[in-house]
Amino acid sequence: MSKNLVIVESPAKVKTIKKFLGTRYDVEASMGHVRDLPKSQMGIDIEHDYEPKYITIRGKGDLLAKLRKAAKTADHIYLATDPDREGEAISWHLIAALKLDEKKVQRITFNEITKNAVKASLKTPRKIDMNLVDAQQARRVLDRLVGYQISPVLWKKVKRGLSAGRVQSAALRMIAKREQEIAEFVPKEFWTIEADFSVAGQKKPLTAKLSADESGKLTISSKEEAEAIMEELRGCSFAVSDVRHSERRKKPPLPFTTSTLQQEAANVLGFSTTKTMRIAQQLYEGVDLEGEGTVGVITYLRTDSTRIAVEADADARAFIRKEYGEEYVGSPVSENQTRGAQDAHEAIRPTDITRTPVRIKGSLSRDQLRLYQLIWRRFAASRMAAAVYDTASVKIAGGKYSFAVAASKLRFAGFMDVYTSSDDEKASDNALLKSITKDSEVSLRELRDEQHFTQPPAHFTEASLVRTMEERGIGRPSTYAPTISTILARHYITKEQKNLYITELGEVVDGIMMSAFPQIVDEDFTANMETLLDGVAEGTIAWKTIVRNFYPDLKEEIDKANAELEEVKIEDEVTDVLCENCGRNMVIKYGPHGKFLACPGFPECRSTKPYFEKAGVKCPECGGEVVLKRSRKGRRFYGCENNPECSFMSWALPVEQKCPKCGSYMVRKGNKIVCSDGKCGYSENI
Repeated sequence: MSKNLVIVESPAKVKTIKKFLGTRYDVEASMGHVRDLPKSQMGIDIEHDYEPKYITIRGKGDLLAKLRKAAKTADHIYLATDPDREGEAISWHLIAALKLDEKKVQRITFNEITKNAVKASLKTPRKIDMNLVDAQQARRVLDRLVGYQISPVLWKKVKRGLSAGRVQSAALRMIAKREQEIAEFVPKEFWTIEADFSVAGQKKPLTAKLSADESGKLTISSKEEAEAIMEELRGCSFAVSDVRHSERRKKPPLPFTTSTLQQEAANVLGFSTTKTMRIAQQLYEGVDLEGEGTVGVITYLRTDSTRIAVEADADARAFIRKEYGEEYVGSPVSENQTRGAQDAHEAIRPTDITRTPVRIKGSLSRDQLRLYQLIWRRFAASRMAAAVYDTASVKIAGGKYSFAVAASKLRFAGFMDVYTSSDDEKASDNALLKSITKDSEVSLRELRDEQHFTQPPAHFTEASLVRTMEERGIGRPSTYAPTISTILARHYITKEQKNLYITELGEVVDGIMMSAFPQIVDEDFTANMETLLDGVAEGTIAWKTIVRNFYPDLKEEIDKANAELEEVKIEDEVTDVLCENCGRNMVIKYGPHGKFLACPGFPECRSTKPYFEKAGVKCPECGGEVVLKRSRKGRRFYGCENNPECSFMSWALPVEQKCPKCGSYMVRKGNKIVCSDGKCGYSENI
């Protein structure tokens, strides 16, 4: 009887797959990558056509010896690493590291770790797909060239330990740009007018909003404008000008991709992208279910496809028909792909629709259950019928003005019986609208005006950053979480509640990248590079062609930056603050969270102090100096030097001038100064 060896990446999969295959199969884990570029040097021979120099990863010697021994006694070797480019590359590296006889080596992939999927993969083995391997090699080489050549420039300019990356630098630029937009945003005042109308035969009033005048949409910019319009309206007679009753259908959501799962888990569960991927990996690799043993409960977690296998689709519809009724079964779904989607495998879904969250609740940890429940509900909903709303809208005309009111009532929940997303609208039923016709008599009862201000763009959250990266084609499903983790770990950005803020260190790094390496941080360039890598995976572009075209421009930028940096020697800035230990003038240093004061006598004297840069204005509350500070997590703000005795604080730079309208202090926003009191709204050009 022949003996077979199956090599997977993770030891968690070994137990699951061994149970499916029986005694004829030996299952071992490679523990991820076994070969990589060396950490101590570039590892790419630029002079010899960018040939990568792979070495065995330190500490893998014993593992490789064990795998070689198992391979020697096996008649057939199946490489079952993850079904993506990185998994393909790991299999290719295993052949080289283990010196395997390629005649008895075959590659198998499965999108889910279930008995049927694993056994089916053994019936359709194939050779290593070198297009996928080369796409991964190209990504690795490009990232190594960028990281190992640009990072030393940052060390010269700022401090050692910093890093730059092809995708991370583009992501940092996006956050920096958003923070600048928020900092420079000047709110604009606008007003709305609401009216209560008496309807003949009805006790309750009908409330409607002023929506338009004879020229179309109406913008009210000041209190004076609002009062003038209200004065006109009080002299008008009113009539119902339009009544519409209709039906609106809300389509079910598409099943999760990596990006949409990360976004929804962040919004609904409060999970970071890293936590979402870690827990999803556990659900994919296998959990011990009571009565079933260890089995993977979701399909592969790194995907940008919303496609569903025919069998899984049929099973889901049969389950919905049985549990909810025929009217809940959805029509065939048109699955739109996002920009650059590879469609390599299915969307993320439960491996068995009948394995409901309630049924396996006892076998999962709290976080595993919450994420599985999200995935199960989203998939079930994607196969269900649309929700149906009854909608009504009424327009009331008076003079040259028009008021509008609309409402909706959920008639048939459809997929919403199972799943509602974080941004689903709430139904707003208004029974009064049902009885109103064009002949209904209406009269004005009361008018109200309300002041509002336009809002700045929202700070990025992990969820919105992932969504924007996906929309703009920056990175791929496997890179979103590592990219965010890297710039957080480097203290280029900080996270407070859910919001991401750029730190002082991040601003410095982004500034250098913008001035010295504009191509690297350019969103279109980064997105185009991803498209080229997809071309390598499809076999239409040679991977070295991309590197050959990319590197000369990068080298030119690096040489230019190094030449300019050599002319500007960065010295520690000496301050007038004296070291309390040795009396020397302290100097400004950069740390993980930005600037701080340190004694120049280091390492003999290790004295440090916080560094507060003076803003050049007096505190509006106590007259002390306003200084630039950083929150515990690195976010910039302005506070009083006399803190904690004085509690003054402002996110924007205050100025000496007082608001002529209300007397509050004013702050600088871009090329304007605006009142710090949001209810005032006064602003003027600088």
